[in-house]
Amino acid sequence: MSLMELRVERENNPVDVVERLASLHEWAFDRAGDDEIAISVKGRWTDYHVSFTWMDDIEALHLACAFDLKVPEPRRAEVLGLIALVNEQLWVGHFDMWVKDGIIMFRHALLLAGGVEVAGRQCEALLDAALDTSERYFQAFQFVVWAGKPAREALDAAMFETSGEA
Repeated sequence: MSLMELRVERENNPVDVVERLASLHEWAFDRAGDDEIAISVKGRWTDYHVSFTWMDDIEALHLACAFDLKVPEPRRAEVLGLIALVNEQLWVGHFDMWVKDGIIMFRHALLLAGGVEVAGRQCEALLDAALDTSERYFQAFQFVVWAGKPAREALDAAMFETSGEA
């Protein structure tokens, strides 16, 4: 028997913890089943569609955070270049594009191997990371898709920070 075959019965379904978090923040959500929940969160630049999925076989709570920005076919190669540049800067999680649909999303997972129980704060940190990262880079994706900018120029423009007051 391998170590991966050892299963520990969980006291709490991790998705139940996420549902309590969504209720606490009064976010709209839909529970598709025992192992999945979809949440809508209003951001500064766009609305985010966040899906949490419990993957029992690998004992991971997977998060996918998509935003309302469909990438047209002619801009997909440049967006993939931008994704590579952005992912180089991230310590946790990563951006992905579903090429078939042209949808960009931030993905991350919380590993809970060995029957580790999830805490509300862990789910909140996972969601915060997704929303903060998506907010930080959303404009770069917009610059590539809608303004036709090259990936490097879009990233530089989006990451430009001002200091002081005018």
